[in-house]
Order: sequence, then structure tokens, then C-alpha cells
Amino acid sequence: MGDPRPPLVIFAGQSHPSLAEDIAGHVGVKLGDILVHNLTSTETEVKLQESIRGKEVYIIQSGSKRVNNDVFEMLTMVYACKTSSARKIVAVIPYLPYSKQCRMRRRACITSKLLAKLMCNAGINHLITMDLHQREIHGFFDCSVDNLRSSPFLLQYILDNIPNYRDCVMVAKHPSSTRRVSSYAERLRVNFAVIHGELKEEEEREVDGRTSPPPTPIVIGNGTLPTVAPATFACSFPTPIPPYQQKIKPSLSLVGSVKGKIAIMLDDIIDDVEPWCLLAGFLKEQ
Repeated sequence: MGDPRPPLVIFAGQSHPSLAEDIAGHVGVKLGDILVHNLTSTETEVKLQESIRGKEVYIIQSGSKRVNNDVFEMLTMVYACKTSSARKIVAVIPYLPYSKQCRMRRRACITSKLLAKLMCNAGINHLITMDLHQREIHGFFDCSVDNLRSSPFLLQYILDNIPNYRDCVMVAKHPSSTRRVSSYAERLRVNFAVIHGELKEEEEREVDGRTSPPPTPIVIGNGTLPTVAPATFACSFPTPIPPYQQKIKPSLSLVGSVKGKIAIMLDDIIDDVEPWCLLAGFLKEQ
């Protein structure tokens, strides 16, 4: 009896062609014949060089330094497969771009939801990705999502390459990473620590703009508590609206101890190495 599954086709984008070749070699199929290039006007053009009618298509594309080009290239590939009567289109995106922009900050929009809508409207039926920045991103998609985990491989790497891993301390770069770090610490049976306080660059990104429009700060009392004047409205309220208290984040401090230990900092996305170097120097001082 023949295989009831539809024929399989794997197409590779330009972000990580070597990754696509490795996946195709592991599956035991050849990469599909597709032409993806940029015109002289820098527009992206996609041409399928083979028929995919009634076939199950996998498009391998991930985020890179050319993230906007990668995103639109992937959308164009998906739409080309949709209009060529593919039976099913599965996007394999190990690093989903814009996953950090999944909540309101300042007056910015939730770009991660916009990308999810674009992908589903282009024709994606299924998404395979890894370590989403927030699990709530699942809800942005109108298609099924598989969020694979890299933790088993990272834990095995620690066990194989750090002989005295029992002397390690897992360190959370930010209190919001505590859940992820504590999960690693529990499986390794080691302690964990948390860095509290933020670098100046990160403080600016955390402001969510809920005091729009920005009020003018004034100082009251002994001058130690900055606050703002109550908002003024055209109508009156029986109870005055309490003034907004500005957040003042403390300087860097460490909750826990790393003295004499091997500190392993953990986070899901590292897009700028400078803060990590600064935090590594801070841990050495501890």
C-alpha cells in the first residue's frame, strides 16, 4: 500500500540556506527549485521552478540582520505557494522576528500581532518556531503553532562541557526572566540569582506611556518623591484623581550570591552584546 501522505517539498529562503540544506538532508529530500532574488529596484521576486499543486510545502526562513527583507521575502514565498495551489504551507521559522514587540510600550504598536496577521493572510497553515519570547504570541496567529524548546539541548551542553556544573549559579538578567532561569536551575539542581535594576538603555524601553500625554513633573514635600500634578478634565469628579507616581528604578543589585561560583546568565534573545558584557563585569565584582 502506498504512502498516503502528500508529496513533500522544502523551499529555502535566503536568510539561512545552510540550515535548510541540513534539514533537507536529515529528512532525505532535495531542496525545492525556487528562485528568490532582488531586482535592481531592491524589490523581492519569487519564481517557483517546479509544480507544487496538491503538495505539502515547508518554507524555511528565519530572522537575521536583514530582518525586514527576510520577513517580506518569506511572505512573498508563502503567497507564491498559495497561488500555485499548494495543499498545505508550513513555515519553519526558528527565530520569529518582532517577537519582542508583543506588548504595548510607550506609544508603539504590538508589531508581533501585525506580523502574525500578515503571515496568516499570506497563506500559512502551520507555524513551527522555537522559544517564543512570550507564550501569549500563540494567540496572535489564526493557524496552528508549534513552539519547540531548546532547553534540553542547552542543559545537555552544560552537563557535557562543565564538569563541575554543581558549582554553577543560574543568573536571570532581569526579574521577568526568573521563571525561565528557575526552571533550568531546578533541572540542574543548582541555585539561581536575579539581577535587579536596569541599565539606562533598557529603562527607556520599559516605559509604556500610560501617562499620555506626558505630564510635567514637580517636586513636593521634602523633594525626595517626584510626582506630577493631577490631570485636569473638562468635567469634575467627586473624588480627585490621585497623582501619578513616576517609577524610579534602582541601580544594579544582585538577589542571591555568585561568590566563588560559575555564573551562567540566561535569556531567550540576545540581540545586543554590550549589556551582557556590562552585566558580566557586574557579576565579577560580586
